[in-house]
Amino acid sequence: MADHVDMIVSQWARARPDLDVWALALLGRLLRLAHLADARLAEGIAPFGLQPGWFDLLAALRRSGPPGELNPTELMRTSLLSSGGMTKRLDRLADAGLVQRRPDSSDRRGTRVRLTRRGRALIDRALKRHIANEQDLLAPLTRAEQTQLDALLRKLLAPLEPQPNDPASAKASSRNPP
Repeated sequence: MADHVDMIVSQWARARPDLDVWALALLGRLLRLAHLADARLAEGIAPFGLQPGWFDLLAALRRSGPPGELNPTELMRTSLLSSGGMTKRLDRLADAGLVQRRPDSSDRRGTRVRLTRRGRALIDRALKRHIANEQDLLAPLTRAEQTQLDALLRKLLAPLEPQPNDPASAKASSRNPP
């Protein structure tokens, strides 16, 4: 079954037959899949009124355990988001009544971000739909194929993940969020 990347590979074969574009094809498919899957997942949670980036922050707070509270730095680390725009997103989530900011009792300069009841109810509803959408996206693969793909992607991802206490890799990660 041909896909969009096959067209690109074919064009390169005509323009530069001397190049081995295997890696370009494979990574192109991964990136295209990520882009298309992200768009499909965003469509699935749109009926819940969630703006782009809100779902990840609400989900990070929800899975942090009771009381669903983190400081902004912890929230950034536990979500799939970079620091850019975090304050603006938190402002909008607070304006929507989904989170509240509170002083950090252990650090008088710090802030804690906590899910409101409304935020918790919303993320619980949206999460069910989100997981169903993820399962739909993976449906063309058998469970064994999904397991194999997961292991292979983990193997590719591991050397690219920022390492704790490595300022260079933390800086690179903040410039290139997933």
